[in-house]
Amino acid sequence: MKKLIATVAFAGLSSVAMADHGPAGCGLGTEVVFPDATEWYEHVLAATTNGTSGNQTFGMTSGTLGCEDANGPMASNTQKFMDDNMDQLAADVAVGQGETLDALAEVMAIESADRADFAAALQSNFTRVFNAEATSASALTEVNAVMAESAKLNKYAA
Repeated sequence: MKKLIATVAFAGLSSVAMADHGPAGCGLGTEVVFPDATEWYEHVLAATTNGTSGNQTFGMTSGTLGCEDANGPMASNTQKFMDDNMDQLAADVAVGQGETLDALAEVMAIESADRADFAAALQSNFTRVFNAEATSASALTEVNAVMAESAKLNKYAA
């Protein structure tokens, strides 16, 4: 019974990244170890590999291991991040640095070499991104617009 519960728990952990990647989600187990899984036990083993080795998190962050998204790595989580961190993000953008701004850069997969430009671009467009009527959705739209207008950052714009 313990093995069944553990299997269900690990499969549940992998469902976060399931999207279009089948029942095991994305990760090393799905892409490399069991790429042609058709049997239920192969899916369970792939999900267990994905969930227990930490590679699924890496895949989602880096946009690899089958965790790619048409709008960039973790694109679906960017809006959630904005929803949960809007006030602190606004405070960080206002001063051009901070933990929440760094976390947004990470979620949006901004390369280390481009993070200073990312922070500076957002800071110089603070009132555009965080105007009085701003919502987390409109702020994210403006963040992407600011990046799209930048020669260095347009590759990150959704």
